[in-house]
Amino acid sequence: MRYFLLIFVLCAVVVVAVAGKRGSISRRPPIEVFPDMDRQPKLRPQTPNNFFADGKSSRLPIAGTIAWDDHYQDTPLNTGRVSGTTNFVEVLPVEVSSKLLARGQQRFNINCSPCHGAQGEGNGVTKKLGMSVVANLHDKRIVELPDGEIFNTITYGKGLMGSYAANVTVEDRWAIISYLRALQLSRLGSIDDVPDQLRATLKK
Repeated sequence: MRYFLLIFVLCAVVVVAVAGKRGSISRRPPIEVFPDMDRQPKLRPQTPNNFFADGKSSRLPIAGTIAWDDHYQDTPLNTGRVSGTTNFVEVLPVEVSSKLLARGQQRFNINCSPCHGAQGEGNGVTKKLGMSVVANLHDKRIVELPDGEIFNTITYGKGLMGSYAANVTVEDRWAIISYLRALQLSRLGSIDDVPDQLRATLKK
């Protein structure tokens, strides 16, 4: 035991002698355990560099990306909220078309149906594997939610549901919502909602 204490004291003395005590001042350069954290092989902005064909170190934004600035954050399309407020938009800020619905169905089947099921009833494969709490998207509470709030849930998650912002683009989130509303309307709609020229094509 005494050898352990002797070794411990010697180690403590060596550490204090080399590194100094807290608050002490020294003119010697600090000890760098990981020098690459201070001296990284990086490119300084606005400096010439021969690595790229144009000789510039600063690169243009990647095509299709959007700068995250105040204007971007405060548009209903990107936030699901009325600009300048915390209120959710009631309806989609995009035009609903057959192309949008088709895209929404595809994205819904990929990202949403594993939990919520293909019909949105909350009986997807995850429930069969033991996840007991999965929302039925036809519940009155969800049907009455503003479209912007559903967008917010897809973006940030809610309860057991995680964020899908990294998996689903902004445009695809609105496409999913448009398809979800079509699913809900298929349950809540009546014959009066069908145009006269199409009623004869319906099967009883």
